[in-house]
Amino acid sequence: MCGRMALTLPKEAMVELFAATPANNLPEVPNYNICPTNQVHGVTSEGGARRIRSMRWGLLPPWYKTPSAGPLLINARAETVAEKPAFREAIRARRCLVPADGFYEWSKDAEDNRLPWFVHRADGAPMVFGGLWQEWQGEGGGVATLAIVTLAAEGKMASVHQRQPLVLAPEDWPLWLGEAGKGAALLMKTPPEGTLDLYRVDREVNSNRASGPQLLEPLEG
Repeated sequence: MCGRMALTLPKEAMVELFAATPANNLPEVPNYNICPTNQVHGVTSEGGARRIRSMRWGLLPPWYKTPSAGPLLINARAETVAEKPAFREAIRARRCLVPADGFYEWSKDAEDNRLPWFVHRADGAPMVFGGLWQEWQGEGGGVATLAIVTLAAEGKMASVHQRQPLVLAPEDWPLWLGEAGKGAALLMKTPPEGTLDLYRVDREVNSNRASGPQLLEPLEG
């Protein structure tokens, strides 16, 4: 799954990377510990133009009366995303890209302690997740929300967790965003072996209140 991530890419770099127009209310970067319900950067293609928007991480279906009216939907399983009522319309019509440096995942030792890992692209490039989004109408107006698509983990990731987020290569972005026609379902697969790498980080990141660049430092020893 994907339940925590980090992003240090400056706004200007994201604008260039995605050839997109940024909104005025984008979340601040760097953020080394992005948690569910935080605002994240969502890249959309609307009316033939790409935009970088601020979106709540945790999709809110239209029938939620309040943000806490149902389960927190931060991830959408690729195997069932086209069938689940909360996701099936969005996966067809409202897909997005979610940039990150990488994400955190946890394994457990023999004493059941949670051991954090940081997963990143082996080539050092930004990681871009495939997501879907929904504009939710609350009492205060519209709120853009998103979920990240996940798959069964393979390779190194499978030794840490059974799920991993959908990671898209730059050549796949137009198809995922609907700019290159139909067939985005074909992209819902794990990247080639060797695309991702991971290393242990300090257990400080187990707290959702932790912050700072030290969270990304490899654990010595």
